[in-house]
Amino acid sequence: MTSNDPITAALAQLAAHHERLTELDDRETGHFTVLSERLAELTDLVTGIGRTLERDGAVLARFEALDRQVTDLAAQLVPPADGPDGYHPGPAPAWWKLTAAERGEPITQLRAWVEQVYRPGYGHLAAALGPCWPSHDLCLYGLDILSQLWSALYLQPERTTRLVSAQAEYQARLLPALAEQLRAETHRCGHSRTPAPIPGQPRSTP
Repeated sequence: MTSNDPITAALAQLAAHHERLTELDDRETGHFTVLSERLAELTDLVTGIGRTLERDGAVLARFEALDRQVTDLAAQLVPPADGPDGYHPGPAPAWWKLTAAERGEPITQLRAWVEQVYRPGYGHLAAALGPCWPSHDLCLYGLDILSQLWSALYLQPERTTRLVSAQAEYQARLLPALAEQLRAETHRCGHSRTPAPIPGQPRSTP
């Protein structure tokens, strides 16, 4: 018995170590399982964030493309900034508060543009403008816009591709639309079609 005691003690110690190792292994296995689950959750989270960033990036790209389109369109519609030798539009007449006498000068300026530029140069569009246009505020607003924009487009010292594009937009889209407004306004009012009204005469109502 005495000779076997060290072996028995060693076996008991080994059994104890094995049990301890088993406990440690079970504990580490549990930790590994928890960490694996947490890592899977983090992977899913990162994947979700990546997809969100991808979608947001696509949306941002579409907005940037749209912004470029708007910028390009604005560049086509708006002539270049006036240089020192270019045309500088003046303030718009405040038609809504001008008296008959105060309307005389701005209407005279519009009349000069109508007779020197609009009627000679724009064919059937200008021919549709009734002679009573000075009596219609809608016509005064429209002709002021047309004359000022025409001056900004055609009285520049240099002609660029951008300016040509703006001239084309004026001719093909803006001018016909406003000319139709002027035609409708001056052909449904009951004014005479022959005599030109005197600036400051009573305005018509729609």
